[in-house]
Amino acid sequence: MNALFAILLFLIPIFLILTRGRRSSKRYPPGSLGIPIVGQSIGLLRAMRSNTADKWLQHRVMKYGPVSKLSLFGKPTVFIYGQAANKFLFNSDSSTVSNQQTESIRMILGDRGIQELSGGDHKRVRDALLLFLKPESLKQYVGKMDEEIRKHLQMHWQDKQQVTVLPLMKILTFNLICSLLFDLEQGTRRDKFLECFQQMIEGIWSVPLKLPFTRYNRSLKASMRVRNMVKELINEKRKKLEQEGASPRQDLITCMLSIRNEDGEKVLTEKEIVHNVMVVMVAGYETSSALITFIIRFLSIEPAIYAAVVQEQEEIARSKQLGEFLTWEDLAKMKYTWKVAMETLRVVPPVFGGFRKALKDIEYDGYLIPKGWQIFWASSMTHMDTSIFPEPSKFDPSRYEKQPVPPYCFVAFGGGPRICPGNEFARIETLAAIHHLVTQFSWKLLADDSFSRDPTPVPAQGLPVQIMPKKTTLPPKY
Repeated sequence: MNALFAILLFLIPIFLILTRGRRSSKRYPPGSLGIPIVGQSIGLLRAMRSNTADKWLQHRVMKYGPVSKLSLFGKPTVFIYGQAANKFLFNSDSSTVSNQQTESIRMILGDRGIQELSGGDHKRVRDALLLFLKPESLKQYVGKMDEEIRKHLQMHWQDKQQVTVLPLMKILTFNLICSLLFDLEQGTRRDKFLECFQQMIEGIWSVPLKLPFTRYNRSLKASMRVRNMVKELINEKRKKLEQEGASPRQDLITCMLSIRNEDGEKVLTEKEIVHNVMVVMVAGYETSSALITFIIRFLSIEPAIYAAVVQEQEEIARSKQLGEFLTWEDLAKMKYTWKVAMETLRVVPPVFGGFRKALKDIEYDGYLIPKGWQIFWASSMTHMDTSIFPEPSKFDPSRYEKQPVPPYCFVAFGGGPRICPGNEFARIETLAAIHHLVTQFSWKLLADDSFSRDPTPVPAQGLPVQIMPKKTTLPPKY
């Protein structure tokens, strides 16, 4: 009897350990991590470039359910989606989930950008960016933005019979960033900046293999060149502040250099300024150019919506004197045009998805998200949910007039405390650009309306269009 009791005492702990291990393993989300380092990265990137990423994710949902594990860009990852997932990610305590991106994004854009920070650091940097990017500050720059857009159209659109929209919109958004955010005028320096910047962003979403032939490696090298250029800009702005007493609000870099706390100490380090300048550049360049491009695309294939936008914008144009710039009050009248922009963001979100990092073991929807794992979410999965947006494939700007969108369902700009600080800048440049495009030109698509992602959406052939100038009095040339 004593021997049997001793055996039981020996076996019970082993049994408990084994059963606990089995219970724990069942709590991990279903799915496979795939090949080490590579995992499912190549499959996702291929799906994005063939515009089948939504189907790729839907297939995972059908196979594994709303929560599944995989490996992306060198890290074990849990994929979640939907309104509850968005709310969880955008509102999680900074001790639970951090805003850490993939290694490729972090290495190329830096580890002190707002997209990497959490808690107090995130709030500090966000508040600093909003000093320049909040509506109250941007009001004074509407005229300057309008001037840049007119210059662009006169240089690249007027007297042309055909243009390719996406590359031109990228030139426009880059010039707006350089002019308004960095006070960097046109010339060889800006051209060199653009060349290095375009090389840098090619590998932002990539497998982090630092080999000579990879996009990731080429982007890393370009990133170092861009950082050095930004540092030169910062040094020049700092000297002007010290020697000439430059206005702290003349551009974003000068604004960030000027910020002090209650003790008179600098709020941002130079590294944080460099990294956040790069983040703002990428966000403003990639997402805004895609948004304006796809608005043009949808207006090409939706004649009734195009007519409504033209009517709204021509009423504003008729209220202006010849050569008079747009104002903040004019932008406020562009309500229908912004609904068109919102519907464009819903159907073709410039940001396909994003990443977070679990800082500790997390219970979510009955599963364990282990400490250190990535969490991947995709905006399009919510934007195309029939329970939230009836007939989601239909392009319908009027849906925003019928009833408000539930919280954390439209997440083109993020949500909660994580909402993009540059959303107001994007709204202004989009509305101003569309105003001049529809009042000065009409156009016709010269390619099919398909698109791919790399990682932002790219229409077929860059969206070539035939353009016809309207018989209106053009603004004065510059």
